[in-house]
Amino acid sequence: MRCITIWQPWATLIALGEKKFETRSWATQHRDAIAIHAGKKVDKAICQKEPFRSILAKHGYTADTLPTGSVVAVCRLADCLEVTESYGETAMLESPSQSIVIGDLEKAFGLFELGRFAWELADVRRLPKPIPAKGMQGLWNWEETHDFL
Repeated sequence: MRCITIWQPWATLIALGEKKFETRSWATQHRDAIAIHAGKKVDKAICQKEPFRSILAKHGYTADTLPTGSVVAVCRLADCLEVTESYGETAMLESPSQSIVIGDLEKAFGLFELGRFAWELADVRRLPKPIPAKGMQGLWNWEETHDFL
């Protein structure tokens, strides 16, 4: 299964279903299952800012309790959209198959600058228990097999 390493708290926000788009400087043609790996880095300062602090608290997390160095969720990478407009609290995302306007909460959880790409994550399933794994840059192959996949 393909996997992507994401710093905390963003990996957990995806696993919780609170973050639906992962923003990257590069596009991908991958459209299939993908595992979400929480890297070892935790941005503790952002965890103290809103809306991060209250969303994490709603689910019982703080910067000190976020899982790291482990796969926390599996999902489907449904589309890769380019950021074509970004203004105020909204952004326009476009791909050959759709156009989406995202609002303030989603925009707060990503870097939606012109020319960047938003990976649309669908059918997110948080793992019952994080599975330790060593992360890598880019898309990488996670060789684990588990009953939940």
